[in-house]
Amino acid sequence: MPTDILEKCTDCGACQIQCAFLTRYGTPKEIFTALSPEKQYSLAFECSLCGLCRAVCPENLDPGEAFLSLRRDAVTKGQVDLSTYSTILGYEKKGTSALFSFYALPRSCDTVFFPGCTLPGTRPKTTWALFEALSALKSDLGIVLDCCTKPSHDLGRETYFQSMFGEMLGFLQAHRIKRVWLACPNCYKVFKTYAPAMTVETVYEVISRTGLPCKFSEGSRLLEDSPLVIHDPCPMRDEVLVQESVRSLLAGMNLPVEKMAFEKKKTLCCGEGGSVGFIDSELARAWTEKRKKVAGSRPIVTYCAGCAGFLNRGTTTFHILDLLFFPEKVGSGRLGVAKAPLTYFHRLALKRKIKKAMTHAFFRERTYRPTT
Repeated sequence: MPTDILEKCTDCGACQIQCAFLTRYGTPKEIFTALSPEKQYSLAFECSLCGLCRAVCPENLDPGEAFLSLRRDAVTKGQVDLSTYSTILGYEKKGTSALFSFYALPRSCDTVFFPGCTLPGTRPKTTWALFEALSALKSDLGIVLDCCTKPSHDLGRETYFQSMFGEMLGFLQAHRIKRVWLACPNCYKVFKTYAPAMTVETVYEVISRTGLPCKFSEGSRLLEDSPLVIHDPCPMRDEVLVQESVRSLLAGMNLPVEKMAFEKKKTLCCGEGGSVGFIDSELARAWTEKRKKVAGSRPIVTYCAGCAGFLNRGTTTFHILDLLFFPEKVGSGRLGVAKAPLTYFHRLALKRKIKKAMTHAFFRERTYRPTT
């Protein structure tokens, strides 16, 4: 039972008015006082875990963390049917398998690029272009194709998550990896939270800080007459430096960016958060539609491949890395973004390309699975 919410929540409604989930079921205090434990377990899986409630709460409470705790409790007590999430959990399992995982660590490597799962599958050329640019900056840069297992984390599979992420982290530390550069905001949040001894940065900070030779000017004029708005992914809600790095990159491309309601600290979920769509597609769509409404006719730029996929279903959305490396194709509409099952073939092809290009690196494919 979340005692801080029971003791400090004033039922002011600041979080409820912004959230379709809380609008439907009541304030956090009402949920935790009026509903049975079984109903609370069920409702916990309808929360997107996006953190907007915490961002707007005048008492600095964190209902999202309380709902995540309920999810963990529900899993421990067998109060949730995880087969409902077989698609996302299967996707995660493939990402950590020997077939799809790949670690390439050059001699004296202390930094790795961790692109995540979705970016390599949907945008393999962009992922490779980014890796080449980062490698020009750091010649002994390694790369890790693996899944951070955030889906399990957010579904409350705490024991499984700790075991899988812990094994990966232990391997990296055993090989003296001290720094991780990440393209995925969700992976960033996992590493920042659970790998405190590592230096964790997004590639957007690295590019903004170092001025990597991306194709800033080529073709940027193709979009200059269309004001853009920025969708900050939920995990970046409190990451001011990341937010400003993204905006600096767009300014460096001379692309017009307008402010939008619900950005930065008060950003909205794209609809993918918490795997809510697997049990209530209406709630998931409510977030996507809200973002579409505040964006209006303006194209959206984001720095999460997952967000780009969800938002693109309702409104034109670009990934900033596509704009950085392939502006002409983006501007002319010729940059294709893959969908499953092609995404899996792209990940395998990227793995082969890395292995061929990094012949002197130490390689590993992950075979680890928890014993319990």
